Amino acid sequence: MLELAKQLNGIKDYYNCTTFFIEEKVRNGLGNKVAIFSDSDEITYQELLFKVNQFGNALKSIGVEQENRILHVIYDSPEFIYSFFGATKIGAIPIPVNTAMKPKDYEYFLNHSRSRVLVIQEDVWETIKENRDRFIFLKYIIVISETGTLYEDTIDYDEFISQASSELEDAVTTSEDQAFWLYSSGSTGNPKGVVHIHRSMEVAVKNYAENILKVNENDRTFSASKLYFAYGLGNGMYFPLGTGASTILMKERPTPENIFKTIEKNKPTIFFCVPTLYGSLIQYVEKTGVIPDLSSVRICVSAGEALPSTFMKKWKELFNLDILDGIGSTEALHIFLSNQAHDIKAGSTGKVVPGYKAKIVNEESKPVGVNEIGDLVIQGDSVSIGYFCNLLENQRKFHGEWMYTGDKYYQDEEGYFWYCGRSDDMLKVGGIWVSPIEIESTLIRHEYVLEVAVVGSKNESNLVYPKAYIVLRDEIEPTEDLKTELKLFVKQNLAPYKYPREIEFISELPRTATGKVQRFRLKQV
Repeated sequence: MLELAKQLNGIKDYYNCTTFFIEEKVRNGLGNKVAIFSDSDEITYQELLFKVNQFGNALKSIGVEQENRILHVIYDSPEFIYSFFGATKIGAIPIPVNTAMKPKDYEYFLNHSRSRVLVIQEDVWETIKENRDRFIFLKYIIVISETGTLYEDTIDYDEFISQASSELEDAVTTSEDQAFWLYSSGSTGNPKGVVHIHRSMEVAVKNYAENILKVNENDRTFSASKLYFAYGLGNGMYFPLGTGASTILMKERPTPENIFKTIEKNKPTIFFCVPTLYGSLIQYVEKTGVIPDLSSVRICVSAGEALPSTFMKKWKELFNLDILDGIGSTEALHIFLSNQAHDIKAGSTGKVVPGYKAKIVNEESKPVGVNEIGDLVIQGDSVSIGYFCNLLENQRKFHGEWMYTGDKYYQDEEGYFWYCGRSDDMLKVGGIWVSPIEIESTLIRHEYVLEVAVVGSKNESNLVYPKAYIVLRDEIEPTEDLKTELKLFVKQNLAPYKYPREIEFISELPRTATGKVQRFRLKQV
């Protein structure tokens, strides 16, 4: 079929990403090399290929076809990688999402994406199974179980793939076919389905993993950022697999204890993290007085938000390791501006990664001068082809070959880029985008809240956190206990990381003559 397809009109540039990331590695003699270190398991490239083929064949056995969408709610584990590439190999579209969301979030993901299949961890399924009737496009639920519990109208993951063949031919796809989606929150509070094509991951490997990090077969990568994030997906999956290296997966939460334990046990050579966690790791060492053994690590990477220069300096003092700070996005797939091993300017985001183009423009889309703040726009072959069912955002973000990042930047005389904040009101907390409107919509549901506005504030380390300004209903006393209650209310209704770290009660919100809240005035308070 593949040989015939290559000769037919309408089929050009045949390419399937699974071939590059897995099959080529086996053909090139890496079959017996460990691809995945996970808990007590070590999975070779050959074993990985078998499991990917089994999952792809199992999907075909239930009628999954090319371009069908599959929602993945999976912890960092071999199953994540098996199911991701098993889907792409048959031309289906995996959509990894956060495993720490609320039931209403999964309802949105499933219905917005029109996913026919859900692959989900057992404990997460427990939290949403009562809403099954609300998932209107869903036909099959595949549960990854650690207890052996059988759920009504679901399929057990292990049984699902156990009888499937380990031989599977690639689907007829091209480099421009849709390969996978990722969800990115929008300023309206509704997540956006970011569509990526088959060539996107290989482009990111060559541009960043190989050019900047020099990843090779001798490396082991470990990412504190999870696989369901664009940043973590590269760090922990397609960077190591694309270069013939090995990945270290940690299913547990990325606490300082778990991170340091994993590093000492599995000896990564490249460590990926986000600024908030770097701060937590530094505080852990200072509090305990114990300096973990990071001697295996040759380089550390940070992205997700601007890295405070104090963190970079302290990390160097503790471990004699540099941190390469950079910026990427879900739309660009991975990092497109970065410091480099022998070219680090603390506090800056570095320079353009080879393979990308970047410029800073004004409101008329004309380039600004040196040290002048403007909108950062980028160009590169790993950039998304657009958002699913979101015409307005597509028109706003994508202008020909250029994509507007939504970030304010300036570039100095030496070519280094300096982050100045978001072009809109989105907040990035712990490396994850948070919508103020989503928090506001939750707080306003509390019986004591009359009006609310959420903006970004910064702590002593210059990291952003959500701050809520609240107008209470008449006769409600503003107390510290009420602040605690409101924070808990948000945690109970949204993913916990979205709660406002600070609450300030005020008598009224600043507004324009037309009644719009003037957020910039709150940010200046």
